[in-house]
Amino acid sequence: MSPTPQVSVLHYHRLSKMLDVRFADGQLFQLSAEFLRVFSPSAEVRGHGKPQLVSHKKAVAISQIVPVGQYAVKLVFDDGHQTGLYSWAYLAKLGTEQNELWADYLQRLKQANSNREIQLTIKQL
Repeated sequence: MSPTPQVSVLHYHRLSKMLDVRFADGQLFQLSAEFLRVFSPSAEVRGHGKPQLVSHKKAVAISQIVPVGQYAVKLVFDDGHQTGLYSWAYLAKLGTEQNELWADYLQRLKQANSNREIQLTIKQL
């Protein structure tokens, strides 16, 4: 197994909510904020071995990208989620397996009778 290349560029497009991840070997992946939030490597989402289905994140955005050494970043999302480190190896996995992961996620949402849309909370005044 070859070592994961270093990330050379991270560029977040606020309007499209897409993160460009370019590796030193030239690979380029475009990952949506929603995709990154749904597949957060945090214990909250990964569920200590039993992954939790995260829904209603279609409109989520990345509000901050915090470098962690030379091997990862912490993504801070505007829904308050900020745990989980996105290592270069994990970003490479998400990039190369994006289509399969997303198709599986959409299927799991359907099976759970859930969706990607924003969940509104209505308060009586």
